[in-house]
Amino acid sequence: MGYGTASKKLVPRVPQRHGEGDKDHLTSFGGLAALSLDALSSVAYGPEAILLVLATAGASALRLTLPITVAITVLLAVLVISYCQVIAVHPDGGGAYAVGKKDLGATVSLLAAASLVVDYVLTVAVSLAAGAASLASVFPSLAHHILGLTLLGLVLIAAVNLYGVAESARVFMLPMLLFLGAVFAVIGAGLFRTQPVAVVGTAVPVHAVEAVSVLLVLKAFAAGCSALTGIEAIANGVPTFREPRAERAQRTELMLGALLAAMLLGLAVLIHKQHVAPRGGVTVLAQLTAGSFGTGWAYYATNIIVTLILALAANTSFGGLPVLMSLLSRDDRLPHLFGLRAERPVYRYGVVALALLAGLLLTAVHAATDRLIPLYAIGVFIGFTISQTGLVRHWFGERPPRWRLRAAINGTGAVLTGLAAVVFIATKFAAGAWVVVLTVPALMLLFARIQAYYTAVGRELDLSGPPTPTPQPTRGLVIVPVGSVSKLTEHALLAARSLADDVVAVSVWPDPERCSEFRTAWDRWDPGVRLETLVSPHRSLVHPMVGYVRQAAEGGRQIAVLIVEVQPHRWRYRILQNQRGLLLAAVLRASTDVVICTIPYRLMTR
Repeated sequence: MGYGTASKKLVPRVPQRHGEGDKDHLTSFGGLAALSLDALSSVAYGPEAILLVLATAGASALRLTLPITVAITVLLAVLVISYCQVIAVHPDGGGAYAVGKKDLGATVSLLAAASLVVDYVLTVAVSLAAGAASLASVFPSLAHHILGLTLLGLVLIAAVNLYGVAESARVFMLPMLLFLGAVFAVIGAGLFRTQPVAVVGTAVPVHAVEAVSVLLVLKAFAAGCSALTGIEAIANGVPTFREPRAERAQRTELMLGALLAAMLLGLAVLIHKQHVAPRGGVTVLAQLTAGSFGTGWAYYATNIIVTLILALAANTSFGGLPVLMSLLSRDDRLPHLFGLRAERPVYRYGVVALALLAGLLLTAVHAATDRLIPLYAIGVFIGFTISQTGLVRHWFGERPPRWRLRAAINGTGAVLTGLAAVVFIATKFAAGAWVVVLTVPALMLLFARIQAYYTAVGRELDLSGPPTPTPQPTRGLVIVPVGSVSKLTEHALLAARSLADDVVAVSVWPDPERCSEFRTAWDRWDPGVRLETLVSPHRSLVHPMVGYVRQAAEGGRQIAVLIVEVQPHRWRYRILQNQRGLLLAAVLRASTDVVICTIPYRLMTR
């Protein structure tokens, strides 16, 4: 076995029903499209982040771009190997959270979970905002509609993921292939040219405002490490793969690492060869595209493809965060509804929660990328460091073959990613990183409080103590609120008599005259159920009924209230029906301990 690779398993081919088996799960290649777009698209801004930091030390410092990229690629290799190990050790997903919970304790696992939640939400916001901004740079008329474009993209991506993760992979497969083809075409064409075909953007004087130093190199390294965001999503989303899940997820992780390393190194070589420096109005990738293809149709096509993939990179979070939230709910650290899945293997409550959080964040900053970037990447590097450190602890505890080599690899990764996280927080704190520094502990507190609540509830419901005396059975009473002599009332009474022998119909009227008329009609109908009538001069149905139910329940008698609910043939007619029954049920639940039963009466009127 290699570095924590999973063993192969034979899975029999058995016919499956809709929503069962592997049909709605991801293949290895499909995992690239569903879970890796964030990492792959990071080549659009990772190398540029390095240049922007180095440019502060003058044009001569830009030559350090290539060696810094090589160092980042080495770290990428370490992380890919490490996450293959994480997948093997934790095939149920969860990534850094699962590692932290098993090997580093509850507090560290809460830190991992909180940092990953922040990172996933920011990934969606940054990806959509960057994509919209890039599209607006190609079509300036859209510049005033950035927020609307991002929210529209958010709704579309969320809708696709609500339908199914496998469907999202199919939808995003073609854009991913176009992006990979475009980037490798830029690299290939540029390497064979002796000089750039065209130069785009406006020249920006590069003045040295600080000297080349170890701190500057560390800042450039940390900034360039933003190209590594997203590689943890595969380890978080292992349950979304087809069987054998761990092996397919590892294969996807290795493919992602190879593609990302090739693109980062290729672009860094081009930057070094063409002496590219930051220019006004264009990205570094746009400069390299113009240098390889000129400013013809290929230039515009490549930029549009990059815009599209940046926007679709948000899909990575929709594949990873709902799975993480399901694990948190399983550990009683989030509401249990986040662990519910639809017929297709989709955690829909997690998808909706992610869409709402990202939408609120985009609206709050008006989709301004410069306000989101300082918050970005901190969470994922905290997760990187926790997963690496946890694996070191794991190898020291388990001591499998070659455990020292594995621990050395993971330890090196932990040091590098931890250093990048510290540098990123220190250099970006005043620019907005303080928000993440406050949000992560707040989420940790929220998870801990939810867990404490579930623990207290479990203690209260526990039956492990001495048995309580068996209660003596009492004769039950079913109360049926009625308001007319009709098929609706007949339907409710038939259901009530099937539940208990003692049934009483209760009707509330605003005056004695109408009350007397209804009793006369009831006696004429004679359904075999006694009738109790209440007079409420204030025309209130709910309070007299609640008072009657409370009085009937005195002495510990078991009471059930059966409320019939009219169900129109078409959903749009529901608002036309009287909702007093639903109101009565809500008040009874809040103020009494009786059993509330609702029974539908389905109308056929169209």
